Amino acid sequence: MQEVINFIVNNQDSYIAELKEFLRIPSISTTPENRGDIKLAAEFVAAKLKNAGMSRVEIMETEGHPLVYGEWLGAPGKPTVLIYGHYDVQPVDPIELWTDPPFEPVVRDGKIYARGATDDKGQIFMHIKSVESFFKVEGSLPLNVKFIIEGEEEIGSHNLEVFISNNTELLKCNAVLISDTALYDEGVPTLTYGLRGLAYMEVEVTGPNRDLHSGTFGGTVGNPINVLAMMIAKLHDKNGRVTIPHFYDEVLKLTKKEIINIKNLKLSEKKYAKELGVAELEGEKGFSTLERIWARPTLDCNGIIGGFTGKGAKTVIPSKASAKISMRLVPNQDPNKIAKLFAKHIKAIAPKSVKVNVTNLHGGLPALTPLEDKATVAAASALEKAFGKKTVFIREGGSIPIVTEFSKKLKAQVVLMGLGLNTENLHSPNEHFNLNHFKLGIISSAYFLKEYSL
Repeated sequence: MQEVINFIVNNQDSYIAELKEFLRIPSISTTPENRGDIKLAAEFVAAKLKNAGMSRVEIMETEGHPLVYGEWLGAPGKPTVLIYGHYDVQPVDPIELWTDPPFEPVVRDGKIYARGATDDKGQIFMHIKSVESFFKVEGSLPLNVKFIIEGEEEIGSHNLEVFISNNTELLKCNAVLISDTALYDEGVPTLTYGLRGLAYMEVEVTGPNRDLHSGTFGGTVGNPINVLAMMIAKLHDKNGRVTIPHFYDEVLKLTKKEIINIKNLKLSEKKYAKELGVAELEGEKGFSTLERIWARPTLDCNGIIGGFTGKGAKTVIPSKASAKISMRLVPNQDPNKIAKLFAKHIKAIAPKSVKVNVTNLHGGLPALTPLEDKATVAAASALEKAFGKKTVFIREGGSIPIVTEFSKKLKAQVVLMGLGLNTENLHSPNEHFNLNHFKLGIISSAYFLKEYSL
């Protein structure tokens, strides 16, 4: 095993050079003009899987963006690990806030800067290189490996969900390994055992049948922007709790062990606030910051559209205004049920001066992983060996909807072994990835393949 680790350490420069090639591809999944780049990214991933030693590699078309599948099943009697990741990335706006062009990777202060560096190209690339190192040194893997790498994670993974349902035998495995989460802190080996789910909604408020002059008609009709703002303001009470009836009915409470674990992590709320550039933190009364992020549901307005937003002035009362609203959900909450509760409530608090239309854009179930599972134990040991420190266990405030699909459809345990940091600007300008974590991630992946094979 030491020879494999030495090989990984000695080949970091070539790994980084290849990662730069990957990061140069602007594989933005949400914009139609980048469809050619999506195809290019899928082809890049397929080529790297072949070079790594996979005996079967296919680009599989879907109704949306293609999936890349790879497998090596040359270890009969040994477990099978399915490694998941995504090659698509978020848009880069606002472009003017980037220090360097987002698709021209730059290494600075031990970090690589580019869109997709940490979410998720850098992290999935770790596993490809881990597998490759075994083939280069030992000529085989200690267990069976499958890859499924998609191009739609940033837009909901709908076609992957369909693919999983239709290909359970192809994807059959004992465990699913995912690196799309974060370390608790720099240099701290971390396993994520819980994720929040998501209900993502759009609310459209319509007032008059056309845009109106604000002088001639102001004060006579409901202004959809004003009304929408008031409705959004009513979605929280003075204690930061969501006011939707029955919103909290099925929230799973933290166990005593989990509460002790959170206290032992000793988050500095003062430092947390300073890093975010805010004078003080805010949230649901009666809970710590980590409890709010990991184990409490939330509701946030993600964007408001309406009226005139260009340069200069236009005195108009808009006919319509809309808002995007996300609700992060915790274990036992069902996104479809929450979406219905939201739609019912938002319509109930709307005045008669406007009409309201609510659209459920997409959602995902929350997830919890048993810490005593064999794959989780192997991952904790692998991280410990790579980092030389004891692994810590955390929940994550974000959502990876596909996690529950893997768990339900494949009957396999999911291991969330992320190597990024929440401070690495994923989804924001100047996204980056710590290259020491990149190296330790490849080593951790290699140790996991060995540990889980035993």
